[in-house]
Amino acid sequence: MKNLYKVTIMLSSMMMFLFGTTHSIVVESNESYIKSATFLSEKFEVGPGKIVVKTLLDIDFPKGHIGVKSFDVEVVDEDGKSVPLYETYLHHWFAVKYIENITMSHYIKKSHDLRNGIEFERNDGMCQGFLLPHYWGLGGESRGTSSNLPDPFAVELGNPTKLKDGFKEKWLFSIMVIDTRGTHDRKGCTECRCKLLNLPNNFYNVTMGINGQLLPRNYKGGLFCCQDKLQCKLRNDFQGPTRNLSLRYKIRWVDWMNTRCLLEYTIPRNHDSVSPHVKKANIPMTKGGYLIYGTAHMHTGVVNSTLYGQDGRVLCTSNPKYGTGKEAGNENGYLVGMSVCYPKPGSIKIKDGEILTLESIYENKFRTGAMGHFYIYLADQIPNKDLNI
Repeated sequence: MKNLYKVTIMLSSMMMFLFGTTHSIVVESNESYIKSATFLSEKFEVGPGKIVVKTLLDIDFPKGHIGVKSFDVEVVDEDGKSVPLYETYLHHWFAVKYIENITMSHYIKKSHDLRNGIEFERNDGMCQGFLLPHYWGLGGESRGTSSNLPDPFAVELGNPTKLKDGFKEKWLFSIMVIDTRGTHDRKGCTECRCKLLNLPNNFYNVTMGINGQLLPRNYKGGLFCCQDKLQCKLRNDFQGPTRNLSLRYKIRWVDWMNTRCLLEYTIPRNHDSVSPHVKKANIPMTKGGYLIYGTAHMHTGVVNSTLYGQDGRVLCTSNPKYGTGKEAGNENGYLVGMSVCYPKPGSIKIKDGEILTLESIYENKFRTGAMGHFYIYLADQIPNKDLNI
């Protein structure tokens, strides 16, 4: 069984320690439904000590209404080899969503003019304007940091009902890389210390800070000293070639249309049939209530079926009854009944929006048409005398 539900997940920003939210969907934990693809960005040229700050428009991205499970990035050379941080430091990369007016696509592609025909769709976090608008983004720690969202979550993208008429959804990379080959102070260069860069003589007279005012002369280092095409100071005797690098990024996702309820499933052949076959699904409850009845619909071979609350509490376990005779209702070897739960009225409350987990357990033998349905009845109100306070 697969289920669709919009929830909210929290993203943390390493730069600001602020939280952002983005919509997501609930999907079944089933690797066969997860797709993946590895892409290569357009090339950018680096040279010894050089700073590269670029916006890479219209990057390759999975199409359609999807849920993204992970988004991983690294810097590679023209041969596809990973570039170590001590040669080219990945200060940061941000993946930013935007929508583009389809009548202006050709102009934007030619001019890279982002002032017209583009609307940025930032995350739902607390940062203002274009500050930290990205959905994914890391830096030098990218290779060693997992971006995988735990089941049953994925980030919803490409919902056609949310797209403005005349626009299409696109993605860009905002990147900063620093080539530290031959620099006087590699680590200081990666921290953008102003005294380690060959800044123009009028730098502090023309450079504006984040508040729109001229950068103060006591500004010792940071993003404003690491501008595109500036260079960290090199050792006097160092010479090195320029080279072309790219971002290699891998995206794992599920198709939104696959996140649906399934009527039945197959238990594959398994020579090690000692352990039972366990299948789980997450059930989003738009509306909750007081549980007054619960039972499961299963087939022969079932061990049991259990419904859990979001906090892991057992709401109801339905156990099978197998027949032992020939009379109707007690047919030998057949599943002839499932136990029913009748909780004390008011003792079990399911909250609005709570995500329940259904666990269906069968004997681990080849079966087709296996089912794992669970039926519950919820009461909006309970008589005061029965209410568990």
